[in-house]
Formats: sequence, C-alpha cells, structure tokens
Amino acid sequence: MQQRMKPTSPLEDRLEQMAEHCRQNAAHLPPGPEREELIRKARQAETASRLTEWVLSPGLRPPT
Repeated sequence: MQQRMKPTSPLEDRLEQMAEHCRQNAAHLPPGPEREELIRKARQAETASRLTEWVLSPGLRPPT
C-alpha cells in the first residue's frame, strides 16, 4: 500500500503556481491550439483558487 504525501502548501497557492507556470509556458509558444490550451488551464486554475479561497473564508455563512 502506498503512502500519500501531504501537500506542503495550501491548495490556493498550488493553483496559483500552476496558473503562473501555464502562463509562462504559453508565452514561449506561437499562437495556436497548444498555447490556447495552456492559457485555458491557467484561467481554470485561477478560478479554482478564487473559489477555494471563497469557500474557506471565515465570512462565508451557510444558508438559513
């Protein structure tokens, strides 16, 4: 049985790093489907980071 590694940084940070990595890679590519795919992945990671931050925020209250 494999042991799972515990992440060393919060999910929001890892998502932001992934977005930055995708954007940097996309910047080195000519316009085309591969570049657009990396930009799309960066946007998805940024959105996921914001949603995770919002869901975990202390101000969020359950519906009454």
